[in-house]
Amino acid sequence: MAFTHLHVHTEYSLLDGASRVNELAAAAKRKGFDSLAITDHGVMYGVIDFYRACQKEGIKPVIGCEVYVAPRSRFDKNSGYERYYHMILLCENQTGYQNLIKLVSLGFTEGFYSKPRVDDSLLERYHEGLICLSACLAGEIPQKLLNNDYAGAKQKAEYYRDLFGRENFFIELQNHNIPEEIRIIPSLAQIAREIGVGLAATNDSHYTEKEDSKTHSILLCIQTGSTVEDENKMEFQTDEFYLKTEDEMRALFGEYEGAIENTHKIAERCNVSFTFGERKLPRFDVPNGENHLDFFRRGCYEGLKKRYGEKPGKALTDRLEYEISVISKMGFVDYYLIVNDFVQYAKSRKIPVGPGRGSGAGSLCAYCIGITDIDPIKYNLIFERFLNPERVSMPDFDIDFCKERRGEVIDYVVRKYGSDRVAQIISFGTMAARGAIRDVGRALAIPYATVDVVAKLIPAELNITIDKALKLKKELRDKYENDSQIRSLIDVAKQLEGMPRHATMHAAGVVITDRPVSDYVPLAKNDDSVVTQFTMTALEELGLLKMDFLGLRNLTVIDYAEKLIMADYPDYNPEKIPKDDPRVFKMISSGDTEGVFQFESQGMKNVLMRLKPDCIEDLIAVLSLYRPGPVDSIPTYIDCRHNPSHIRYKHPLLKNILNVT
Repeated sequence: MAFTHLHVHTEYSLLDGASRVNELAAAAKRKGFDSLAITDHGVMYGVIDFYRACQKEGIKPVIGCEVYVAPRSRFDKNSGYERYYHMILLCENQTGYQNLIKLVSLGFTEGFYSKPRVDDSLLERYHEGLICLSACLAGEIPQKLLNNDYAGAKQKAEYYRDLFGRENFFIELQNHNIPEEIRIIPSLAQIAREIGVGLAATNDSHYTEKEDSKTHSILLCIQTGSTVEDENKMEFQTDEFYLKTEDEMRALFGEYEGAIENTHKIAERCNVSFTFGERKLPRFDVPNGENHLDFFRRGCYEGLKKRYGEKPGKALTDRLEYEISVISKMGFVDYYLIVNDFVQYAKSRKIPVGPGRGSGAGSLCAYCIGITDIDPIKYNLIFERFLNPERVSMPDFDIDFCKERRGEVIDYVVRKYGSDRVAQIISFGTMAARGAIRDVGRALAIPYATVDVVAKLIPAELNITIDKALKLKKELRDKYENDSQIRSLIDVAKQLEGMPRHATMHAAGVVITDRPVSDYVPLAKNDDSVVTQFTMTALEELGLLKMDFLGLRNLTVIDYAEKLIMADYPDYNPEKIPKDDPRVFKMISSGDTEGVFQFESQGMKNVLMRLKPDCIEDLIAVLSLYRPGPVDSIPTYIDCRHNPSHIRYKHPLLKNILNVT
């Protein structure tokens, strides 16, 4: 194999690329390629997924991006400078990767104007380790040729040759059977000869197979809000924008010396790797330069005495020492200190903070220093569910804050660690089953009433897919089999289902780093907020510290209620409310739980009325069971709760462990 695709768009060129990352890598392998590039428009959203997918298929990933270049300055932001050019940048090495993420980040944070734009001054600063291709028809050099400015095109090519280096700048040739491309190919080849740089043949791949062209056209209609019937809709001129075979590329460019072979040589030079699982925790500044572990241990013991009295028993101190030992050995002392710091900040500003939930509530250390307010000893909570020496992934405290004041806590963290070391985390809205049906229906100009009927036949279930809906719903299946229009609608929707539709911001996730975040990952902007271009999962894989600052409306409501109570009862103290008040459990058992966190859905009310809970453990069990998977065990649990004789243990040794639930 002597050819590599170096100009490739995935599903992360949102509503423009129709190639799913996993399918793209598999197709490259199937077609005999041993390497493949990713060059999404102005972003690096899919880099980690692409890297993983290529590794799985045994092919070499080439990391890159098709950046937008402002004609003059990235700071020109008025209607006179809306134009931008395209440019392909590929990472030759880790330095190149660092420079590319800087460029892509600054394109958003400094140069965004309809698109994230870099400029020549940024390229001059961050070109090391990058290989540049002159891009498609939208590149500056092709544009000058189309405008009959050969001298200007050659001059720009010489500028980039001198900037990137003769061995790192290539004139890109494309032929999708578009007259403009065919017209300028000889001029591009001539410029390459005259300035002494190589050629690189590419295909501007936006979908994987030729037959995917129709799906891609519909995707563009979804992006632009048009339909396939619109005369002026945005569309590609031909159906040639797919992942072509080497033979197909040779048939187009075989006469141009080096154009095919250079692509593979470039891929061989590009060696970027990611290290997964290596933790990169920020350092917490301890007062007076005290040893971090000593400071942490002292805080834990002070809290232990505060929680359990001046003379806590040996079992408690043994448990505390065990946890401190594990936390220290695994390198998470600073993690505890960081979380505790912003929790204590919130409490000091009277910002309502939740008592703790998730596996973090099983940590005695967390309870002692004040991260959580749930006694793990009283409720027999297991520390190892949160942290143990065999755990590979990062631990994760889920901290709830008053929804209205959550931002104050994030602002504090930004002030403490620096705005360049804190960023919120990107998330992607995807085309779910119903949404895909509606989007495709609009793009195909199918009457709304028809599309609405089909969409409503998709069950409103978690993780439902169109294929699953077809198996579950006979009416939907009948329409699919007997109506060609609906069959076409569903077939296209299935091809687009699950693809990212738009970028948004994770509701709670924040990443904190020891160096500027853009040293590790590319950044983007979501409205006025700086966000990572990698998702929460990718950040965790890369070993970065991700925190969940959850905004909980119920905490705000409770805070308001307590203030109203204290207006009439100044001595009111929520800590003195008994946990076993029979009137409260009677109210819960009657389903009177409107506004009670996680107990207010009708399904949950029905379970509570059947169970008749009379202790806090019953409530814990219901919350644990009422979720996909264990929900099917609720009838069994209720039966055993009311009829203890029906309880059966797999082994007698399990009784003491499982008898509470």
